Amino acid sequence: MGENYHSLSSCCVPHIFIFNATILGGSPPTLARMEQPKGVDWTVIILTCQYKDSVEVFQRELEIRQKREQIPASTLLLAVEDPEVHVGSGGATLNALLVAAEHLSALAGFTVVTSDVLHSAWILILHMGRDFPFDDCGRAFTCLPVENPQAPVEATVCNLDCLLDIMSHRLGPGSPPGIWVCSTDMLLSVPPNPGISWDGFRGARVIALPGSTAYARNHGVYLTDSQDVVLDIYYRGTEAEIQRCARPDGRVPLVSGVVFFSAETAEHLLATHVSPPLDACTYMGLDSGAQPVQLSLFFDILLCMARNVRREEFLMGRPPEMGQGDADIAGYLRGARSELWRELRGLPLTVAYVPDGSYNYMTNSASEFLHSLTFPGAPGAQVVHSQVEEQQLLGAGSSVVSCLLEGPVRLGPGSVLQHCHLRGPIHIGTGCLVSGLDMAQSEALHGLELHDLVLQGHHVQLHGTPSRAFTLVGRLDSWERQGTGTYLNMPWSKFFQKTGIRDWDLWDPDTPPTECCLLSARLFPMLHPSRALGPQDMLWMLGPQEDGGKALRAWRASWRLSWEQLQPCLDRAATLASRRDLFFRQALHKVRHVLEARQDLSLRPLIRAAVREGCPGPLMATLDQVAAGVGDPGVAARALACVADVLGCMAEGQGGLRSGPAANPEWVRPFSYLECGDLARGVEVLAQERDKWLSRPALLVRAARHYEGAGQILIRQAVMSAQHFVSSVPVELPAPGQWVVAECPARVDFSGGWSDTPPLAYELGGAVLGLAVRVDGRRPIGARARRIPEPELWLAVGPQQDKMAMKIVCCSLDDLQDYCQPHAPGALLKAAFICAGIVSVHSRLSLSEQLLRTFGGGFELCTWSELPHGSGLGTSSILAGAALAALQRAAGRAVGTEALIHAVLHLEQVLTTGGGWQDQVGGLMPGIKVGRSQAQLPLKVEVEEITVPAGFVQKLNDHLLLVYTGKTRLARNLLQDVLRSWYARLPAVVQNAHNLVQHTKECTEAFRQGSLPLLGQCLTSYWEQKKLMAPGCEPLAVRRMMDVLAPYVHGQSLAGAGGGGFLYLLTKEPRQKEALEAVLAKTEGLGNYSIHLVEVDTQGLSLQMLGTETSA
Repeated sequence: MGENYHSLSSCCVPHIFIFNATILGGSPPTLARMEQPKGVDWTVIILTCQYKDSVEVFQRELEIRQKREQIPASTLLLAVEDPEVHVGSGGATLNALLVAAEHLSALAGFTVVTSDVLHSAWILILHMGRDFPFDDCGRAFTCLPVENPQAPVEATVCNLDCLLDIMSHRLGPGSPPGIWVCSTDMLLSVPPNPGISWDGFRGARVIALPGSTAYARNHGVYLTDSQDVVLDIYYRGTEAEIQRCARPDGRVPLVSGVVFFSAETAEHLLATHVSPPLDACTYMGLDSGAQPVQLSLFFDILLCMARNVRREEFLMGRPPEMGQGDADIAGYLRGARSELWRELRGLPLTVAYVPDGSYNYMTNSASEFLHSLTFPGAPGAQVVHSQVEEQQLLGAGSSVVSCLLEGPVRLGPGSVLQHCHLRGPIHIGTGCLVSGLDMAQSEALHGLELHDLVLQGHHVQLHGTPSRAFTLVGRLDSWERQGTGTYLNMPWSKFFQKTGIRDWDLWDPDTPPTECCLLSARLFPMLHPSRALGPQDMLWMLGPQEDGGKALRAWRASWRLSWEQLQPCLDRAATLASRRDLFFRQALHKVRHVLEARQDLSLRPLIRAAVREGCPGPLMATLDQVAAGVGDPGVAARALACVADVLGCMAEGQGGLRSGPAANPEWVRPFSYLECGDLARGVEVLAQERDKWLSRPALLVRAARHYEGAGQILIRQAVMSAQHFVSSVPVELPAPGQWVVAECPARVDFSGGWSDTPPLAYELGGAVLGLAVRVDGRRPIGARARRIPEPELWLAVGPQQDKMAMKIVCCSLDDLQDYCQPHAPGALLKAAFICAGIVSVHSRLSLSEQLLRTFGGGFELCTWSELPHGSGLGTSSILAGAALAALQRAAGRAVGTEALIHAVLHLEQVLTTGGGWQDQVGGLMPGIKVGRSQAQLPLKVEVEEITVPAGFVQKLNDHLLLVYTGKTRLARNLLQDVLRSWYARLPAVVQNAHNLVQHTKECTEAFRQGSLPLLGQCLTSYWEQKKLMAPGCEPLAVRRMMDVLAPYVHGQSLAGAGGGGFLYLLTKEPRQKEALEAVLAKTEGLGNYSIHLVEVDTQGLSLQMLGTETSA
């Protein structure tokens, strides 16, 4: 019944937001991670709304959330207009249920509505409810000051999102098929596992959250028995009634806006759509001419199911949301209640009380609303999805949500800014809510200091024409009709005296005094005859009138509406579109800041948001600007990787694998600019080429590969800085024909691998502990070089004594041109000649001229490895080191080992294979050591030998074994995948990279102690870290082998990046080769494996001169 769609995993109520961090200067407030990953696989989600013109708007909002993976992809989404504006929560529920059943019936192939479809459906009905004075899109779409760092798609968090999450991941799981109904006019907090049992459930169940008896005086509460059967429901009950409801802890179960109807009960509710007068609650009844009826979900539909409620009392009552009406309405309601009693009486109504949760109704009180969005006592401001230039001006406990604040914008404690783009100097004091203002309105706030005010900008439609309007009210003003009333926190009389406005400006002469209130006062200009409106058309009321009445005359000249009249004019589509536009505007500032400040913050959720909501273009343009203008190849490379992510995301999983070739001729021109260091021009030409590749998924994926290729060029340039540490000294030139032989051990990595890989090596800083090892007593990697009289290069690749080795003769520079194509024959050897400075492929001199002029002839270079391809033991890098060492010595130069380590880094960038420095450190330097690089350029590797207890090396030799798994590592794209994850700064990858470096310290200590069990633990942890870094690096056959070997070892890991090659073991007992061969021989399906002895090599790279007689 569940699937792994995304969970917000939080609840949101005043001061009970679940935060990981809440203060300015730290991380933004975040939603806590949900323990239960699965959510309800909703069949239908319905959002009811009271305005016809809002249906399309809210339908799109549901669909956007489905794209964000908050809602299962298979869920049918419906925004449904209430049949009449005032049908009540009960009427809206009956109508929504009918619409859901009708759609499901049609999908199932029925031609009439059938209740059968309810028995296999999980339906969620969300009620938008009434207008809300502090958000034009209602309480459901009120943005909250929280972020969800685990969200796959970045977005502001609305109350609707929190409630969707609570219903999907906390209250809904485990429930049988049926109908969940949830209001959206409250802030809820529900613990991860509320402990609701559904065994043997039937009837209806209400969710009740705890509240104080004082809170209950203005709210609804449930009276229950010891079995949690609902006996009665009180609204604004007497003190005695409320006390009867109290639980042992003194709190009462509040009517909390959430109810579940079993499929059987939902059938009874559905039956009412053909039963007058209840049919009038549905669109079908109204379309048939029935008179509308107003019903409450809790005080009509559910109340009749409460055990202690008597029929006559029920029939004579009326729901609190209905108020007092005439006798005709009362009689009509009595008929409706009679029908409800007939259908539902006798079905059980129970309560699920959640003592650890909380409930808060979102009232029309500005003070309470501000209290719910701010954090009194917090040391800093809450800044969420916002970019603020001068954060030190934000008061403690204030809140900024989805804003762009430029220059000095001061915000007082307890104030809230939402959906604003402002430029200072602006001073918003304490107790204010400012929402919906943009740069055009900033100037109106200059020179003012606001206190205890609610200033809002609104998008409106006036006779089909879009426009802006602005409203201003006081924090303490009441929206209720009763009472004397205030405006701007002062009595009306004082307001009239201060401004010159008169009561006849606001109300018609025949308006009853009881109706003369804030709701009906025509305060708010909608249209001025000669200019656009702005906040100044309201703000003038705050100060002394020193303009000779000019502002008052302008206000009187404007066409004005009251708050009630304004509501139908609100343009909710434009409001949401404006909020989305501002969110992405601030997001572009965030992208720039994250990249330029080199923050370890993932931009991938933001990239998904931009692509799924149709605005990848501005994001790519911003990334282009950062890459071109930053002047830092590391930042530029990350920006290009982000462009690749945008392109890959636009392909929507189609078009092929992200990893692949990146050498299409169309991209040669932009690449050439990057290669020669013209970053700005290179980025510009890349963007021009990119525009030609956006038409279909296959092209998008190929373009993404080329952007990653462009990033590799910049990585290569950064790593080339290692050349600073490559040096040589001239020595006597060997005689022609005299061989120089370099031999090397293999290497085994015990911790820190991947941290040495550029760009991690210079962005994070790397630390790898490695061992130089002989395999079966031999040093398996080597090279030999000698001078020859012919002005040519003779290359041979293959086993040391193999006459069948591949031989290549290079007679011209053309023969060397494929030196940068790693899979071309002899490419590594060709790159070695170039990196050693023996040959320049860009010289005007021919190959023979270069060789004759400098050396009087050519060279022969042979390399070999006795290890299989893809062994994981560092073969290719160590081989490059051996080749360079032999070649340089044959050319009359001596190169130190540390210089050689950096020379190999350079060579591998020239070869375009990339790669880190741990292999050459492990194989060229002797024994047990740690290599380190700092988070800086130029890239420099430093090596520290690890001192171990006497006799420990021999002990290690006795307990260390290599098992060739028989699996050649085929995953050439492992490196690309890791770099993609690192550049995306995926939180798990960033944390794991830091752990790899930290783990090297722990592993070093284990070696210094000489503890095999500790080293075994290190290996086990290290392998888990490798798997996190490169998912897919553990083939099933290898996992099976490791499971078989587990009882016999302290720890084990695949060598290098994994995926195949050699497995190394630290056995519990010494000299276990034969014993483990016997164990593996009994295991089926392991393939062509072999076990090898291994011992620590204490020599490292060795160079020796041989005579001329040795055969080539």
